[in-house]
Amino acid sequence: MTSTLKTVNPATEETIDTYKTMSDEEMRAAIELCHGAFNEWKLVSLEERAKVIKAIGQALRDNKEEFARLMTEEVGKLIGDSRDEIELCAAICDFTAETGPKELADEERDIPDGTGVITYAPVGVIYGIQPWNFPCYQAVRYAVANLMAGNGVMLKHAENCTGSGLFLRDVMKKAGLPEHLFTVLLIDHDQSDKVIAHNLVRGVTLTGSDGAGRIVAEQAAKHLKKTVLELGSNDAYIVLDDADLDLAVETCAAGRIYNNGQTCVAAKRFIVTEKNYDAFVERFTEQMKTMTMGEPTDESTKLGPMSKTSLRDDLAKQVEDSVAKGARVLCGGEVPAGKGAYYPSTVLVDVKPGQPAYDDELFGPVASVIKAKDDEDAMRIANDSRYGLGGGIFSKDETRARELASKHFDTGMVCINKYNVAIPNMPFGGVKDSGYGREHGGFGMKEFVNAKSLYMA
Repeated sequence: MTSTLKTVNPATEETIDTYKTMSDEEMRAAIELCHGAFNEWKLVSLEERAKVIKAIGQALRDNKEEFARLMTEEVGKLIGDSRDEIELCAAICDFTAETGPKELADEERDIPDGTGVITYAPVGVIYGIQPWNFPCYQAVRYAVANLMAGNGVMLKHAENCTGSGLFLRDVMKKAGLPEHLFTVLLIDHDQSDKVIAHNLVRGVTLTGSDGAGRIVAEQAAKHLKKTVLELGSNDAYIVLDDADLDLAVETCAAGRIYNNGQTCVAAKRFIVTEKNYDAFVERFTEQMKTMTMGEPTDESTKLGPMSKTSLRDDLAKQVEDSVAKGARVLCGGEVPAGKGAYYPSTVLVDVKPGQPAYDDELFGPVASVIKAKDDEDAMRIANDSRYGLGGGIFSKDETRARELASKHFDTGMVCINKYNVAIPNMPFGGVKDSGYGREHGGFGMKEFVNAKSLYMA
């Protein structure tokens, strides 16, 4: 029986399109075609690969408005955020094209009686399983680095942004990427396990929840396949005694509702010292109240719908469970009437261990505000999480904040007196249950290569 994938507009709950899933035979044929394309691509020089990567960036810019509107339609992103996402992806292509040939060039080292050469050889087909919150970026982030390295790339995108995955494939083809080198697989979860097991697939990368990460890592480990995992988080933003409160309030509110609150590296827990707690809560709550919901294509809208009604309902349940265990709602906290996967910007206080608002990732526009005794206690609470993707520190003493970030904050990324999502020349990734491996900053180009040693006489 043939199954289908369906995309639904979360603002209207209307079906956008349906797509027929591949049969197992079609899936295996797609893997073989991707591997065949890899066998030719791996022989292309680094400089020629870089030219194609650069062209992909330009093609993304050339198709920005159409792509942005498709993403907004499929997952409810604000149209301005969708445009910014395309620009970020184009910048990733520019950075990769510029730095790739140098990052992946052969290295020579002195060895006894000769010369040692380290060459970064591509390994084959890399399989990416990606979520819906950044339909272009999540795919570009791993795909472009691996294409630069000489690998073939396959994508299993989230069902609700299937159209975006196919659009990206077509953009890459227009830019001159050889056919089948970037392949979109329209498959289900059971078929995905078969892809991981396929002998021509050499690596697996996943962005998703820590639960999904465990499942994929286990499947890959059965077949000795390397994985890179970028998983969920519950990022803490610490407001220390000497923080600039105006800056902290404005930045924390923006960091919480960015991308409708659905960002793995969003600001989620706000840990404020007693000295600033009351003032921060009052100002922060007022700022969150201004985040009015609306149609995501309207340029004036500050908060669009979540990507699915089911995910919105999951978030509402987390809030309800937190309140039942002692948390208080200062604004928002109720599912609005009418169509669409909308949920209001919400502030929770009296957040304590044992509540979903403290322990788990709230993937939507809900902020958890936690009181700390002092700066030391704030750092303790920040690290009291199974996650470790990102975080932030607000302090007027930047030297001290830098030391706290580098020596004490147990995360992969820390923002100081600002909020940031991703920058092409800086590594992206986490620790603990937020996963392992790095993307961006040149690191992603070497995650799936064979650092091969040549011993020359």
